[in-house]
Amino acid sequence: MRKSLACLVLAALLTGCASRSNHALRVDWQKGERDILTIRSDRLPGGKLEIWYLESFCRRGSTDRDWFQTIIPFESRLVAADPDGRWVKLRHIVDGKVVIDHQIRAGDDEVDIRMTITNQSDEFVDLDWAQPCVRVGNFTGRDQDDYIETCFIFTDKGLTRMHQTHRETKARYAPGQVYVPQGVDLNDVNPRPLSKTRPVNGLVGCFSADEQMILAMAWDHTQELFQGIIVCVHSDVRIGGLKPGETKTRHGKYYIVPNDVPALLARYARDFGDG
Repeated sequence: MRKSLACLVLAALLTGCASRSNHALRVDWQKGERDILTIRSDRLPGGKLEIWYLESFCRRGSTDRDWFQTIIPFESRLVAADPDGRWVKLRHIVDGKVVIDHQIRAGDDEVDIRMTITNQSDEFVDLDWAQPCVRVGNFTGRDQDDYIETCFIFTDKGLTRMHQTHRETKARYAPGQVYVPQGVDLNDVNPRPLSKTRPVNGLVGCFSADEQMILAMAWDHTQELFQGIIVCVHSDVRIGGLKPGETKTRHGKYYIVPNDVPALLARYARDFGDG
């Protein structure tokens, strides 16, 4: 009897652990034509969220210039990965001069990213910013025509859905919409339509199709927030160039949380200060 009871208790504990494991986030990264970081969980619509990590590295002067003159060539590789999906380590080599090591760790409801960026050359490198591209079609349940109604930034009016912001239509390339924080040079951002609406922090995100969840993202140094052309949103990380031998660090987060905006803002403030 005691043995049977012990077996039942152990089975219940194992079932509970398995359930928590299924609900926790997991990460993996695949190298390809588009290097994809995948966040997996049965809480996510379709069970996963894909991020083009990283899409590109960019020079200054990008706002009104051919895109192929802005992007910097790079190599990427997987350094190591946890078999249970708790973390991955990546390395990018940009322009043969800059080494970027990434530690990406999955938690219960967030993915934490730490970058270490080192200029190994004896000359200045104009590596101004980088783009992770987050695909949000499955999460929002929308397509290109209407997904911006689920997407948001924070303005002086509070949470502001993107279709309620000032929307420009003219730029070197269209469509899309770029939101630039104060302090970032407007000559150094995505060559897509540039909104006059300025974000007051570095958070950008969207609501799930049923409005029960929020996907949000941020960096401790923000170049721009961007609504793209393949049902995507960006929080693009500012690097700001590198002196000879210089090392910089950057910290980013992806939040996948219940629809509680005050709680999200409190968490962002805890993680990034005023951003």
